[in-house]
Amino acid sequence: MIGRLRPFPRRSARRADRLTLGLAGLALATAGTVVGGEVVRLARARRRGSGERAGPIDGAEQALELAGEVAQDTVTVAIEGYESAPRHERVLFNILSGFLGGFALIRTSTYGIRRGWNPFGSVHVGGRHVHHFVPGILLSFVTGAAALVARDDRLERRLAVPFGVGIGLTFDEAALLLELDDVYWSREGVLSIQLSLGASLLLSATIIALRMLRRGERRSIERGAIPADPSVEPLWRAA
Repeated sequence: MIGRLRPFPRRSARRADRLTLGLAGLALATAGTVVGGEVVRLARARRRGSGERAGPIDGAEQALELAGEVAQDTVTVAIEGYESAPRHERVLFNILSGFLGGFALIRTSTYGIRRGWNPFGSVHVGGRHVHHFVPGILLSFVTGAAALVARDDRLERRLAVPFGVGIGLTFDEAALLLELDDVYWSREGVLSIQLSLGASLLLSATIIALRMLRRGERRSIERGAIPADPSVEPLWRAA
């Protein structure tokens, strides 16, 4: 038995559902603001660059052609932006990517186990079920310690991905750790999803804020609004 269902007041259930949907909406809106805004801007730039006015698109063929070109432009911009971003932004992005990937993968896997289409099943050692927060904590400890000891920027960026995966695995069972009971598929288990959505929202907002500060610092220095300290490397030049 994977989880034990408990009685959960309807009012509390509705409140939990609203909170979960609200956090999910904010997380999607935060990421969508950046991605969607960049896609729209590139689409306009592509049409203007080809001499077309930013008016209605004529026909599905033109829309598909534009969509393909914008997709290629978006990938190019994303790669160049990642490579030119400061070290701390790349580390945060890798942690966020690992966190979301680990959370989504383990949720899908456990759902498949519960529904019977995941052939791997749960992990048991000595007759005891090993919850995935255990490898999650170990993975975060090992990769975090390795990044601190190595003092290598490139290795640190690579270790940020499994570090994020470990956080995702742990956060997915946060409710179990707080309740000290297997509440994964119960109403109390919704807390794990809420905490994971909140963490992804916080990481996404931090990355967006850093991008805004980096852009603001560059423009302010270029306009002479703030002094440029030659002894301190600006955020927008740090690699």
